[in-house]
Amino acid sequence: MSLGDERESSGGYGGTGQTRTRLPESGGDVYGGARRGGRSSSRSLVTVVGVVVLLIAAIAFANRGGDDSDSPAGDENQPKSSTTAASGARPVDGKAGGIPAGFAQDEQGAQSAAANYAVTLGSTGMFNQATRHSIVDTIYTPTAAAKLQSAMDQAYSPDFLSKLGLDENGAAPEGSTFVSRTVPVGTKVEQYSTSSAKVSVWYMGLIGMSGQSSTDPVSSTWKTWTFDLQWVNNDWKITADTQKDGPAPVPGDDRAAGSDEISKAIEEYGGFTYAR
Repeated sequence: MSLGDERESSGGYGGTGQTRTRLPESGGDVYGGARRGGRSSSRSLVTVVGVVVLLIAAIAFANRGGDDSDSPAGDENQPKSSTTAASGARPVDGKAGGIPAGFAQDEQGAQSAAANYAVTLGSTGMFNQATRHSIVDTIYTPTAAAKLQSAMDQAYSPDFLSKLGLDENGAAPEGSTFVSRTVPVGTKVEQYSTSSAKVSVWYMGLIGMSGQSSTDPVSSTWKTWTFDLQWVNNDWKITADTQKDGPAPVPGDDRAAGSDEISKAIEEYGGFTYAR
């Protein structure tokens, strides 16, 4: 399973189009305006005074105490910080085929499983048939894996791989680095029971070819990957999964890195085992 709409077919993987992230013009801000020069001393004074006023107001608000009598009705329905805060608990202790395994049979365990499975399914290993078969057999239920293997082999066809600049084994040309990574930003439990769960993973994806002759440079994409999980053989396994675009933040004004920088970063920076 690869990243991006252009690479989806048979359940979200294997298209042939290409997506590019439009970067801001150099010298301007993200909204297209030119950067301003130095401000006058009077402008600086106004800014400082404004910051002080805001700071005083913030301190006064924080010191109001625990009186909630004036809180508007319905606050009890707002998400609590504990809903998204990191728990600090270790996600897993073991691995199966190099993939994190042995997740806890609770909501946190389901979220950790979904995040780690998203990373695995977004990796370059999915572009090699033998590795892909091993991944699918490891993280999907036996029934789901049996149905997916053939469809995925068709999606990751030699023709599709060649359009990405890869050979039939998913290898990049000499001197180039193929990049495919999923970077989870957060997870959310949609449904949960001790035997099944539905978990959504919001992630940023990186995909493309880094090399001097590449016509498909590494670009980013933002998506939400939702997994239907089932508790099988003392672990969470995938029964089905879907993807949708976004939510995508406004692109920043960072300078786009050259192919050499990207290749070096991919080699030097490894991935993580993800927890809730």
